[in-house]
Amino acid sequence: MSSNSTNRQALPTMAPNGGTYVFILMVAGAAFAKPPGGMPADKASLKDIAKKLMMKCHSNGYPVPKMMLLKSFFNSSDLPAGDRTADQSNTPLSTFLQILNFVAVDTSRNSVIQQTMDASEKMMWNCSNLPAIIKMMRSSSEPSVCYMKAFVAPLSWSALTARTEDSNFDSNDYDSLLWAAKPVLEDIPYARMKLPPKVEGKNMKKMMNMLWEVHESMTDDQRSEVLNWMKEQITQSQFNCTMRPPPEGKSASIDRCKQSLKWLDLEALTMMGPYLTLLSADDVDSSPKEKLCDFFRSAQFNSGMTRATKMKPSLGKKFMQRIQECFSEKQFPENVDKLGPLACYYDAPDLTPELSKNLLAQLENCDNPLTSKLKKRLVNSLMTNSNSTQALHDLGSSVTLLSPKQLLAIPEKNLKDVLKSLGPGIKWTRSQLHALVKKQLGDKKCAEVPGKELMELQSVAAGLPSCVLKNVKAQEILDDTEGLRNVSKKMRKGQLKAMLQGLRGKLSPSELVQRLPGPLLRSVSLTRLDEANITSLEEVENKTWSLTQAAYLAKKMRDLKQLKYRRLHSVLQGITCKMIDAVAGSSTLDMAQALTETPQWLSKVQAGCAARKLFMTLEKERSAYFQSITEKEMDMIPSSLLLYLPPSSVMDLPDSVCPFFIDKMETANLTLLPPLAPSRPALIQRALLCLAKGEDLTGLTAADVLRLGSLLCEMQPSKLRLMAPDVIKFSLQTMVSCQHIPQSHRTDLIQLVSEAFGSPSDWSPDTMESLGPLLLLDEKAISALPNKPWMKDALVFLRSRLSRTSDALKRKIFDLTTTASEEARKKRAATSGNKGEAAAPSESVIEELGMGNVYWRAAQLDMISNSTFLATVEILGAISGYSAEQLDVLRKKAVEAFGPVSQMTESVVVQLGCITQGFNSSDLEKLPISLDNLEGIAHCGWRDAQMESVWKSVAKYDNLTAQQLGAAELVTLNRFICGLNPNEISKLNVDAFKDAVGSMDGIQCSSKVEQELKNLAVSAFGNPSAWTEARVSDLGGIVAALSATEMASLDPAVFSFFSRSCVSRIPPENFAVLSVAQLEALGPDNAAMITSEQKAVLKDDQLSALEKASTGPLFQSKTSESGAPPLSMEGMDAFMKPLLFLLVGFLLL
Repeated sequence: MSSNSTNRQALPTMAPNGGTYVFILMVAGAAFAKPPGGMPADKASLKDIAKKLMMKCHSNGYPVPKMMLLKSFFNSSDLPAGDRTADQSNTPLSTFLQILNFVAVDTSRNSVIQQTMDASEKMMWNCSNLPAIIKMMRSSSEPSVCYMKAFVAPLSWSALTARTEDSNFDSNDYDSLLWAAKPVLEDIPYARMKLPPKVEGKNMKKMMNMLWEVHESMTDDQRSEVLNWMKEQITQSQFNCTMRPPPEGKSASIDRCKQSLKWLDLEALTMMGPYLTLLSADDVDSSPKEKLCDFFRSAQFNSGMTRATKMKPSLGKKFMQRIQECFSEKQFPENVDKLGPLACYYDAPDLTPELSKNLLAQLENCDNPLTSKLKKRLVNSLMTNSNSTQALHDLGSSVTLLSPKQLLAIPEKNLKDVLKSLGPGIKWTRSQLHALVKKQLGDKKCAEVPGKELMELQSVAAGLPSCVLKNVKAQEILDDTEGLRNVSKKMRKGQLKAMLQGLRGKLSPSELVQRLPGPLLRSVSLTRLDEANITSLEEVENKTWSLTQAAYLAKKMRDLKQLKYRRLHSVLQGITCKMIDAVAGSSTLDMAQALTETPQWLSKVQAGCAARKLFMTLEKERSAYFQSITEKEMDMIPSSLLLYLPPSSVMDLPDSVCPFFIDKMETANLTLLPPLAPSRPALIQRALLCLAKGEDLTGLTAADVLRLGSLLCEMQPSKLRLMAPDVIKFSLQTMVSCQHIPQSHRTDLIQLVSEAFGSPSDWSPDTMESLGPLLLLDEKAISALPNKPWMKDALVFLRSRLSRTSDALKRKIFDLTTTASEEARKKRAATSGNKGEAAAPSESVIEELGMGNVYWRAAQLDMISNSTFLATVEILGAISGYSAEQLDVLRKKAVEAFGPVSQMTESVVVQLGCITQGFNSSDLEKLPISLDNLEGIAHCGWRDAQMESVWKSVAKYDNLTAQQLGAAELVTLNRFICGLNPNEISKLNVDAFKDAVGSMDGIQCSSKVEQELKNLAVSAFGNPSAWTEARVSDLGGIVAALSATEMASLDPAVFSFFSRSCVSRIPPENFAVLSVAQLEALGPDNAAMITSEQKAVLKDDQLSALEKASTGPLFQSKTSESGAPPLSMEGMDAFMKPLLFLLVGFLLL
């Protein structure tokens, strides 16, 4: 029997204070001993965790500990003779110093790293001092203690998780271990999957308290593991049964729990806290009524629920149903102030104003469509016969549910008080803003608003006319930076430009740029930025610039020789590949690390160029660099750049760096890697080899799967099938969070989901809510979903979790909503004995559907009553994408509701929104359309002929001519500039155009108009051959109108700064003249926008260049075929297909 086993068996007889820590040292000695072959001793190597935590200390700037401090923690007394190991060179102190030496690359001469290792290795750690060491760490304010905490953390977590019995832990010792172990759960995701096999008594509460504290840093999958672990702890310790199914082919060592077991008692409910929201509806039925009622009445209910994540509808409804059973029908409303997130699932009766106020406060964070109807009812209850300030305060953010008419009736002082308290985050409808601004300005549309009053308007400032903003006094607003930032957050681009125009007349360009906050600063044109005469990095760092501004400033900093990457922040967006290639070899690594420290500013093109530069530099430093790379060298390469390593180099990585390679893959952001990058399949293959250690995939665990990070989303279903059944299920549950799954994988993946969890038609609400995001990848699967009563709630819940909603899902929700409404109508009709005809779309259904109203047939829209249309016109008017037939019906409804065009007012036009598209050209010209209202309808999808009519309407209503359009007016006009005729475009003020064009995004006009705009751009900015990256970015879609000669004259470096919408609109005949260098420079995102018509005119060498653009810049290792010893891949054939097939599969996505 091993010495470790002997020590574990002797553990129960150890003294509670000293013995526990002797055991910890034994764990340390075993865990920190490096195993043969270079692979970690286990999947969660404690030494690697300690390194990772120490590196966090180092990256956060904590100083390396001095020897004097270490002596106060690690004294030099020997271990008791009976506790010595054979190899005293592997003492905890020497291991600590070795890890610290790895982490702290550059340290001062006074640091402990400079001390001789020989001397340190002779120092021994007296294990009985570990309690005192943890106690010292807890009380120490010395920053360098961070490193000691990092070292002790994995040891403490290992001690807590390695035991099957914890009854011998002294209470104080257990507290110390939990405190010391907490950093592991906070910062090492895969460690959260290794929870203690058994925790008993009061230690369970302590463990759960710590798991509460790290709840927010966990993913939903990890939280589910904690919940399942806790359920097992409760059922095994209190009922001697298990909820887990026995392993396949093996008999269970403990009986399965009966479904009727009431295990969810008051103590369990209290301990779960925020993990309660992950229970299933069946779990709630496992709680005895009296215990659940006691829990609801306790303070712990609100404490746990308010910290929880969004609750699934099936669970929320079940909780609500069970809790309502605790009270009589009359008593329950008195408890609405305790509901927390359960309020989202409460079908409330009519309530008193006081109870309405209490419930409304609980509904603040609910966002499902049905809750909106309840909120509106409660608001009306509160506002009946009251416009007082207190009544408005009671509404909170629900003040936005008041109608424009109700808002106009509120006394001005009361309204201002409420606006001030609510802050800038309130979102109003366009008609509400119109009403609120009218209330503020009265009949004087361009009345002067003092700066103080502007700040008090908060979110309502977004509705002010441009003429008001032009007259704001600089000295009244620029001193209030935070207030100005808040009011400008909600402003449209035309408003921001108008405010800038007003401020510019009172301040110098330099002073203005230095004092402007966020949105206003990003609205400064290149012309004005150039006038600011920036001469130092201090003037631009720590500000958030637009891409166009960043491109200008990056070049400016380069010319000034102040291109210090770590201080550029948002200016990094403008860094070009030429700048990256020009970095000296000795500074390349620092540049690469600096670029990746702020990935939000990094593009795929920049990441690829930085990776290529770094890899070339490293290969120059040492031949076959990646075949012999060390752990420390691997750690220094940023994860997002390591993704660009060529497949051959990925497979050549030595086994010894596997722990660090896996660490990097676990956190790598795959969105920075082109979808067609050839390294993707190689990265997956190498990661699997590292995790499985050359064996087949059946040995992988759930913790291993988590360590794959985003690579799991790229795995072929055929590889997932090779895992153990329980790991397949866990993998699929984890993949629910994937932002992208390759299209070619989706059909097989959904098939695997059906095999693992059964047919989706048989799923419970809980299963649908959990696995739905995978099913929703396939439009056929969505259409095939059964029309079960709970299905709509489940799909609406899932929609809120998706980054993109497919048309199939939108249509399915529409069908389920309207079907439920029709069935309810038929039921009411049957009860009353009046069958009636098919119901017209009701106000409540239209409100619930929101943007989904686009799916009504024209005949159904024609059934909408006049009163319903008036109540919902703004909802219907916010929708783009109506067919011509739908628009014709809605136009008729508008005329019925508001009278002929000649009687319609500006406020009516604001409400109609996109419905105005249904009017013919003659009527459009007669509508009272204000320039300030154009940005609200710009998204509606206007035809060229319609835009001409809209411009004529605006020009007439606001008494404008093309010559009078300044920068603010041009920005506000935006895509409606397409409505100007060639003669009018030629008369536009060139200076105004130069100041405005960068804010006029999304312009798509007829080719004739685009040519005129291009001519204007050339007259404003000179020959396209001299256009810079910043200029091309500034001009946006206008670049697409360049002639073939002009397009060919562009510098290849500017092509990655083309807007995506611009690329697809370049005529094929002009696209055909692009050089190989220009096509390669497009970059992956722009290359993805190229149309089949554009590709059809390219020659072979151009198509090859386009393929290079799609995959990103490639680094070719000169030593990849040097005959170096091959990577050890024992067992590889058991679970991996040849890499060639993987590559082909990915390249065909």
